[in-house]
Amino acid sequence: MTTTTDVRPGTRDAAGRLPGAWGLGLRRGGLELRQFFRQRDQVVFTFAFPVVFLFLFASIFSNDVKGAGVTASQLYVPAMMAAGIMSTSFQSLGISIAIERDEKVLRRLRGTPMPPAAYFFGKIWLVLVTGALETAVLLTVGTTLYGVDLPSDPGKWADFGWIFVLGLTACALLGIAISSVPKSGKSATSVVVLPFLVLQFVSGVYIAVDTIPDWMLNIGALFPLKWMCQGLRGVFLPDSAKVLEQAGDWEFGRIALVLGAWCVGGLLLCLLTFRWKNRRDG
Repeated sequence: MTTTTDVRPGTRDAAGRLPGAWGLGLRRGGLELRQFFRQRDQVVFTFAFPVVFLFLFASIFSNDVKGAGVTASQLYVPAMMAAGIMSTSFQSLGISIAIERDEKVLRRLRGTPMPPAAYFFGKIWLVLVTGALETAVLLTVGTTLYGVDLPSDPGKWADFGWIFVLGLTACALLGIAISSVPKSGKSATSVVVLPFLVLQFVSGVYIAVDTIPDWMLNIGALFPLKWMCQGLRGVFLPDSAKVLEQAGDWEFGRIALVLGAWCVGGLLLCLLTFRWKNRRDG
């Protein structure tokens, strides 16, 4: 008498064990990416939105910035890269998870043997890939159209790496946390987009830092976007441009501290606020 073992991909291995959270998260991430790229209008809007805004602002404000050794157009490139990272993480997750909760997708997933962590690993893969692609697109536009020079110092690329990872992680965790705020999927866009839009204005994305009132900059300094903008300016702009910063310096140490703190704080917020069901479902 012989026995058979279920070895279908994505179910059990030869020993009959279910895949772990990490393995399921990889599969879940592949599913998230396929769903994302199948929605062509969402793909076009996601990647084109910051590029269009970069083109508009860099075309309108293109003069040299006095005493900084850069043009206004070049200032917008790293700022829009930071906004693009936050858009593909905070905004994307905040809206999509709220909609999935409203449509009871999360409730159904919670009732399966899939570890809850696998769902979040899948979302992380989604924002990691889309965030990297968004950054690559904006960097290509910045270097080809607006004269932004790629760093020749490996240390600058190392700074770019940790700013990207910490910034993306912090914003993704905040996106997961804010997804519990909307009462329904229909209201998610309004609830998530408004604070993101305000942060872009007080964090130096659309308006040069040296023209924003200090009290507004101090509010922006409480959140990751301001520090992501500042860090990416420090990576892709010459040191002469640091005079435009509020402290007159890139402050990489403080950037790492703030972004790291938001990663920890964002995780705590997720643990305290995340819900698998809508409030009306009990």
